[in-house]
Amino acid sequence: MFKQYATILPYLRKYRIKYAVGLLCLVTVDAAQLLIPQIIRKAINLVSAGAFDLRSILFLSIAMVGIAVLISSGRFLWRFFIHGSSRRIETEMRDRLFDHLLELSGGFYQANKTGDIMARATNDMGAIRQATGMGFVSFVDGTFMAIAILAIMIAQNPGTALLTIIPLPLITILIIFFGSMVGKRFERVQAIYSRMSEIAQETMAGIRVVKAFVKEEKFAQDFSGSNDLYRDASMGLVKVFGFFFPLIAFLSGLTTLILLAAGGGAVLRNRMSAGDIVAMLAYLQMLVWPMLGAGFTVNTLQRGAASLKRVNEILEAVPDIVSLPGASAHHADNAVASCDIEFRALSFAYGKAETPALRDVSLFLPEGKTLGILGRVGSGKSTLIRLLPRIIDPPPGSVLVGGHDVRDYPLPVLRAVFGFVPQDSFLFSDTIAANIRYGMPGLSETDFRRVSAIAAMDRDVLDFPSGFETVVGEKGLTLSGGQKQRIAIARALASRPPVLILDDSLSAVDAETEDRILSALIEERRGRTNIIISHRVSTLRHADLILVLEKGKVSQHGSHEELLAQEEGFYAEIARLQELERAAEKGEQGRG
Repeated sequence: MFKQYATILPYLRKYRIKYAVGLLCLVTVDAAQLLIPQIIRKAINLVSAGAFDLRSILFLSIAMVGIAVLISSGRFLWRFFIHGSSRRIETEMRDRLFDHLLELSGGFYQANKTGDIMARATNDMGAIRQATGMGFVSFVDGTFMAIAILAIMIAQNPGTALLTIIPLPLITILIIFFGSMVGKRFERVQAIYSRMSEIAQETMAGIRVVKAFVKEEKFAQDFSGSNDLYRDASMGLVKVFGFFFPLIAFLSGLTTLILLAAGGGAVLRNRMSAGDIVAMLAYLQMLVWPMLGAGFTVNTLQRGAASLKRVNEILEAVPDIVSLPGASAHHADNAVASCDIEFRALSFAYGKAETPALRDVSLFLPEGKTLGILGRVGSGKSTLIRLLPRIIDPPPGSVLVGGHDVRDYPLPVLRAVFGFVPQDSFLFSDTIAANIRYGMPGLSETDFRRVSAIAAMDRDVLDFPSGFETVVGEKGLTLSGGQKQRIAIARALASRPPVLILDDSLSAVDAETEDRILSALIEERRGRTNIIISHRVSTLRHADLILVLEKGKVSQHGSHEELLAQEEGFYAEIARLQELERAAEKGEQGRG
């Protein structure tokens, strides 16, 4: 368990002064509490001896009030310093976790679900805060109070005290056993909570698909089943507590029974005064908290250790793709000299796959030219362009930008070269304007209007209730597929990337709008490098060079006219089929 806590030692060292002051206040409060039974003992002895006066009782009463004020002030201060530090540790760890998540590669997110990651960043962080806050307090408080109370009791009346604490070793054994039970059950609770979060997140993210297939009842049942499992696992943890704490209270009550039996006889034999037995009874009642607190401490520390383990699994994950050693030194100016793109005998396979996604691809695209890519599903089109900014890592020396291997550039420098518009465009739950300005927050109003017009969004906003200030739903839920793609295109154009990549990002746009966008885009991007992936020949005809991929290999390359001239080639075949489709559509419209 304590091995996990080694990871938060740097935070504890950072706030060691605050923890030390808080600890001093906590010990002061405990010491003040230990004085109260002594004052009560003196008062009862004075009363029972009949030798008291108003001044003596008044003095003891004032002392009690002063101690109460000291305890109240001390409790505020230790809560301020210790709980405040635990909150700061939680905040810094959550920031560190989020920063690390931003550094991790796509492979991590393929292996880990969003709901589980969210659970670790929220629920588990709360358990860590409890461990570094109240867990620390209960450990120090319980240890100090238990040792001090036992020392006072034994010092005042050894025989009676030793008889009274006979049940304590049994309580210690139960606490150790309880701790192991809690740790296992809490890990299961957290795992089920993560699963429940996954179901909720996936359902909300895919609500359109859920509704389209009328699967609301199925997902409701899945969530209900997971929720029931979470309830049952939590109840299993509650049952352990429900059994443990009453048992500890019962054993603590036995100590009181033993004190009354042994101490009462001692009072009758004048070996103890009435004040002594009342004080010892008060100390025994105070001793119940350290015993119960020990269980709370074990529970909190076990929960914290389990949560730290889950958080550390993310923090210890290593990004698959990083800037290679020496990359910054090789490109100290943090700039790419030119945007010439070259593939040299590129072959690439995912993981241990026997069939490569790309085979012996060679191509040179000069800066300022437009490349079109055509191919069937699974031919390697998206893989090819994802190798350029190292979204996936290419073999050394196979992909070059500006005459240098892409692996020689620092990742931020390399990726700043590319503006990427995927087919499945992601929008943030913000206004349309904020989504377009995402890459360029300082975009001028003139440039904003220009890129919006190029992406053909200027006419669509007239139908929105608040124009460009209309808030779209999560992932652009309230927009059509074509609108999302066009906003993503405008967002990419706004940042003026040296290389613009459109990965079938006009697939949801009608032919007329597509032609308008491409004509304006080619004019806007004249002199800059562009890569356009599309299944439509009408889209690719704007490209200077077209690449046809089949089963990961280049089957054809050339201009639009050159490829059409190759009548037996795949490009010409697709062009004929699409021409027939357009003719059929026109015929249908004419009959309509």
